Amino acid sequence: MENKSIAVQSALTKILHTLQLPPLDSFGGSGNGDAVALSANHVPPTQPECDQQPGVRFLLELSSPDNPSEPRRQSQTAAAGMAMTRENSQEVESNESSHGLVSAPMGTLFEVTKLRNLRSNPQEVTHRSTTDDLISSGQIKPEQAEMLFRYFDRSLNHYLWGGLALVHDNLASLRASSSLLLTAILTVTALHIPGMESVFDVCYAEFVSLVCESMLDRYHTLDGIRGLCIGAFWLSDLSWKLSGHAVRIATELGLHQSYAKVIKGSSEHFQGARLWYLLYVCDHHFSIAYNRPPVIHEDATIIDHERFLRLPGIGQADLRLHSQIAIFVILTRMYHTFGPDIEQRLTDGDLNRVRRFNLDLDTWRVNWEPKLASSPHVSAYPAKGVGLHYHYAKFQLNSLSLRGCQPSPSFELSTERREFANTAISCAETILRMVLDEPDIRNALVGVPLYLHTMITYATVFLLKVRRKWKTTQLGTDLALIQDLLTRVIVLLRDAKASERHLTYHIAAGLTKMLDRFVAWEHHDLSTGAGTVQADQSGPSQQYQPVPPASRYGIDPEYGQMAMYGDPMQLYGENYFPFGFFDVLSSALPE
Repeated sequence: MENKSIAVQSALTKILHTLQLPPLDSFGGSGNGDAVALSANHVPPTQPECDQQPGVRFLLELSSPDNPSEPRRQSQTAAAGMAMTRENSQEVESNESSHGLVSAPMGTLFEVTKLRNLRSNPQEVTHRSTTDDLISSGQIKPEQAEMLFRYFDRSLNHYLWGGLALVHDNLASLRASSSLLLTAILTVTALHIPGMESVFDVCYAEFVSLVCESMLDRYHTLDGIRGLCIGAFWLSDLSWKLSGHAVRIATELGLHQSYAKVIKGSSEHFQGARLWYLLYVCDHHFSIAYNRPPVIHEDATIIDHERFLRLPGIGQADLRLHSQIAIFVILTRMYHTFGPDIEQRLTDGDLNRVRRFNLDLDTWRVNWEPKLASSPHVSAYPAKGVGLHYHYAKFQLNSLSLRGCQPSPSFELSTERREFANTAISCAETILRMVLDEPDIRNALVGVPLYLHTMITYATVFLLKVRRKWKTTQLGTDLALIQDLLTRVIVLLRDAKASERHLTYHIAAGLTKMLDRFVAWEHHDLSTGAGTVQADQSGPSQQYQPVPPASRYGIDPEYGQMAMYGDPMQLYGENYFPFGFFDVLSSALPE
């Protein structure tokens, strides 16, 4: 028995040393129960040693239900098994959710069992060690990290609706809060700076690793969610996965309830509600236009979102974000009204609904465009962006008039369907003109989230497809205009100043190939007499003009096959631009 006691004391001594706690003999006892109780309830602010001790990490997670750290994940801890341990004592029922009979079914399960693996850590203020990030590990130099952080803070952050995704004003504060957010910012920023390809590759690999390990983490923070959002808005191959992961974590932290609480006067939930609205926009950026049902639904938090704008502390950043919420509420209603079947032709009744949705979009623009002021960081982009989103939404809506339709001798476009189709064509052309001719939008091409690039790509592809498929039906397509717009867009994308990993170069290469195929088809049709050219292309200014080959744009014809983010990327692959719901002409431009 004595030998066993000595062995226990020896083990406790090692544990106390690892946890940076006082020695065993300082507890005023024989080193038995009291020492164990203290070690089980005290977690020091930082644990640099624990990161190299998987067993200790597991001990800490078992013994501290409210562990305030966001420790460096160790994949080896998974081998320790499920944390089927109970709380040390009954918790004080202090929050407002405890006033009712029950907050949620799983709440009763935790109340009865006290098993810690049944609940997530609430949104506690965290203080984490900085000994385990890209900077401390030597992968990124401190001066590089500082430069990237400042670039993001002064530029990219303001394209994300005025900087709502970053609450830190210095790198040290960011590092102390979340490695996931830090790595997301470094990754996204390196993507936008010429010559930073190697830095991007390092950061991207680390970011993916952190995201994968976060999938099974029990403890999450608001800054971790912000890091996932930043990655989603700019990293095209991860966007959908990151937005879904962020929403799941946010619901675990109860952010979907933050609006109701802050409206009732609980100001501490303000940032949680604001972040939930950012997540709504993020979720809808990568769902509706991709024929995916959004994860976040239009409950009272979303429908009544303008009540949030009457709270103290609201600024232009919130107005910009809520203008997006308002338009995505309309787009979501469109999605549910017309359904996800891209082969389903709209009925006459559906066309009446298209007209009503057009009026809704007109009202949206009138309401929001005057509210958004110029910014010292992005100039007049906020108000100009309203116009751009307006035309893109109208384009998406009115293009549905051609969904499921096939030109044939037995099918004739009705006057109303033709009107909507021509509106879609006009809006697509306007999008490209705005990108080319509006300085504040053109200058934002490298900096804005992916949604703008989706607009450009879909507008150009739509014009090519609708011209190819419907040119004999006298729709308002102009061959020379389409060719001119696409050529100018390709040059603009090619000349963008960013890392070679940036999506603009890949879009330019892909559009070059599509335009070359399109011109070859048009030339073939003219030379063989196929596809009679109708009156809308008969003027002298609309005659076919040869287009220089891809190499004339300064683009390698094989650029679209470049490795991107470590994997070969084929332009217009399903993970990059799956046009989905609004791809009304999916078969019009075959390979």
